[in-house]
Amino acid sequence: MIKRSDPWHTRSTFSRSAHILERTGLALTGASCGLFVAAYVGRADVDLIGSAAGVFAMMLYGAAGFYLGIDLPQAPPDHRMHLPLRHGLGTRADIVELLSAAGTFLAAVAAVVSVSSLILDETPRASTALLICLSWAIGATMQIAAGVIARLKAEASTTS
Repeated sequence: MIKRSDPWHTRSTFSRSAHILERTGLALTGASCGLFVAAYVGRADVDLIGSAAGVFAMMLYGAAGFYLGIDLPQAPPDHRMHLPLRHGLGTRADIVELLSAAGTFLAAVAAVVSVSSLILDETPRASTALLICLSWAIGATMQIAAGVIARLKAEASTTS
């Protein structure tokens, strides 16, 4: 994925179309992860996801996580870019990037465990299914939080 720093209105039609297509694909990937985890939890006979509305809600939440959390806007330019790398934990932008990456990893691991269990036709225990569902929900929430934080910071830096 190419990170672009130029404003949306200065991009070509092809570039804008590619961006929209990419973001739609990311949202569909997140929805698929939510669907797989919902199917896994459903096989464990957990009443948490007892309806089509519950499955749809998980798909929407997963789509929001992958849509917002994977393609973060670039951090404002650092005036010290010519200096060597700093030692230490990093900046707030680095923390947001780590939050997004960890959320993506957690949601994807939960989806892979769910899919593998479904394919191997295993019957999950309720406690395992709840742990997988909670892991996925935490991961998706981390993605959404990172996306919202990055977008608010990007908006604040353009208005000031």
